[in-house]
Amino acid sequence: MTTERLTRYAAPLRQQVTRLMREDILDGLFEPGVALREGALCEAYGVSRTVVREALRQLESERLVTVVANRGPMVTVLTPPDIDALYEVRRALEGLAGELFARHASAETAQALVDLRREMETTYLRGTVKTREASNDSFYRLLLEGAGNPILAEEVTRLHARIQVLRRYAFVDDQRARISFAAFGAIIDAAAVSRDAAVARAACESHITEAARLAVEEYRRRMGDTSQLR
Repeated sequence: MTTERLTRYAAPLRQQVTRLMREDILDGLFEPGVALREGALCEAYGVSRTVVREALRQLESERLVTVVANRGPMVTVLTPPDIDALYEVRRALEGLAGELFARHASAETAQALVDLRREMETTYLRGTVKTREASNDSFYRLLLEGAGNPILAEEVTRLHARIQVLRRYAFVDDQRARISFAAFGAIIDAAAVSRDAAVARAACESHITEAARLAVEEYRRRMGDTSQLR
């Protein structure tokens, strides 16, 4: 990590440091359970303690950072029950999103989702971490737009923020990307092409069920000491 990544003019330093720290957590430079010492962070990013504290508060709100009594901030550690609980809610919400899209999405939005699948053959299936993340965001933006329920969109977006680390795994691994791409295709076929609400819900739920299994598996592998994950 170097201060060369800060532009000092494009966006406020707080936003830049928050973005950089978020990326460093998602990329595994700060592993789950690692203490985030203000002094070390100030030196790493070349900013004041005030900026670091503001960034940590934002990342705490995103659940990437946890403040532990008498220990201070650390990178959040999840357990398999935590992950199961998060993905159980995600499965229900995204299943509803698929169903509502099939019922209510305009022809234009449905066609946009179909067109996106063709783009994702390059940007997701054969893409980079950054292009996969961007195309994944486009997929959910269209899915939630077509569902037409702003409360649902808000809750799904909030939940996605809480599982950023777990979602990043799907963008890093090519095999995971192939599995996700096939799942996106099944959702698009049901929700945007056939407009079958029941099948669209089932496709979304199936996608998240598999994503949860793979997330726990990969999280265990990366943490190494599985005794922390029981």
